[in-house]
Amino acid sequence: MSDVSDERPNSQPNPEDAPARRPPAPVVVPRWIQLVLLPVALFLLWALARAAGTVLLIFLVAGVVALILNPLVKLVERGRLPHGVAVFTVYIGLVIALVGIGVLLANPISTQVQNFQRDVPHITRSANHSLANLQQWLDDKGINLQIKAQGQDALTTLEHRVMRSSGSIVSFARDLVQQIVQTSFDLILILVISVYMLVYGGSIGRLVRSVMPSGDGTPADDYPTRVQKAVSGYVRGQLLFSFIMGATAGVALWLLGITGIFPDGSRYALFFATFYGLMELVPYVGPVLGALPPIVVALFSDPLTAIWVALTFLALQQVEGHIVAPQVFGHSLRINPLLIIFALLFGYEVSGIVGAFIALPLAAIARETVLYLRRHLVLEPWTAPTLALGRGTQAPPGAAPPGSSPPSGDCCPACGEPVAPVDEFCRACGAQLRRAVHTPG
Repeated sequence: MSDVSDERPNSQPNPEDAPARRPPAPVVVPRWIQLVLLPVALFLLWALARAAGTVLLIFLVAGVVALILNPLVKLVERGRLPHGVAVFTVYIGLVIALVGIGVLLANPISTQVQNFQRDVPHITRSANHSLANLQQWLDDKGINLQIKAQGQDALTTLEHRVMRSSGSIVSFARDLVQQIVQTSFDLILILVISVYMLVYGGSIGRLVRSVMPSGDGTPADDYPTRVQKAVSGYVRGQLLFSFIMGATAGVALWLLGITGIFPDGSRYALFFATFYGLMELVPYVGPVLGALPPIVVALFSDPLTAIWVALTFLALQQVEGHIVAPQVFGHSLRINPLLIIFALLFGYEVSGIVGAFIALPLAAIARETVLYLRRHLVLEPWTAPTLALGRGTQAPPGAAPPGSSPPSGDCCPACGEPVAPVDEFCRACGAQLRRAVHTPG
């Protein structure tokens, strides 16, 4: 990975030796391979992925993390640091950056948290009053439902409810601890694997180039480089998306505060917006977790206010899921917004939150793979006839104009697309080409 733009086996010769760049001959897949080996290979890959389960998921996540951090490693290496030292520096730098961001946000957020702590007694009294009013309304309507016992405040009632369900709580806590331990182990494993992937990135890049069809030697036609750019586009899109949603949530809460609907919204807008923006990094459950703090604060103040706040975040999440996310990621990944939504839903269905987290970068990698193979891989046609092709053949009427004519000036008689002298099949339509033999005189 680390050499995705440095080492290429198909490097272009000296311009004096080769005045014009010619694309390499495409790899032709025979009909018998299309009929037998490709279906078998796809079935074996599916069976392997199903059997690997969590192991494959861990390696996929580690690979995505390594691709995200690889540009930073390359940047650090420009300072003439050894590759291993550059990898270590990037990880240490990330820790320092996270601590620095926390320090910068600590002062304003801690101020709002302190204000919230000072308001806790008032919020508790308001909750007790609201709970008493609700219990009175239930009693007046003859509804036999004890939400608040006589002579007890809201917190005491809550304590009694908790004690009654102590067995369930203990069981839930035990399962939660086990899940946290397992998740921590997986995170450490992902971290270690991603470090190894970055350290051996050069070997991985060379292996990928040896397996994939050869490119023309330029960065635009180098498969590992294209994959790296696709994942970098995802990172830019994710950061922009989190910033947009966090800022939008902050503005919405501030408007609810200045209009008097939710006074605490404007007071704690920065804290709520920062938390919501960070939670947007977590697919699916992130928006729900990000909306919980303001909703809970509003619920302690007034149930009707909590409904308004919940409706506000519900509207934000609808705009987020149907407009902002497809447009931002569709532009950064150059993927149709419908495919963005499909990838997120498919990833979540297969592997939950983790699957949704890696769905978009994997979709970007899949797009680049398909485009690269379409350029360098030709399926031998089953019924297309052999077409005579002579030098200077003109495109048929109505054919698409060629993007850039090859040095020979040849065009496919079937579709009119330009073809190189080394091509046996048309790269656009797959028609087999037979060169006309010119005799002197």
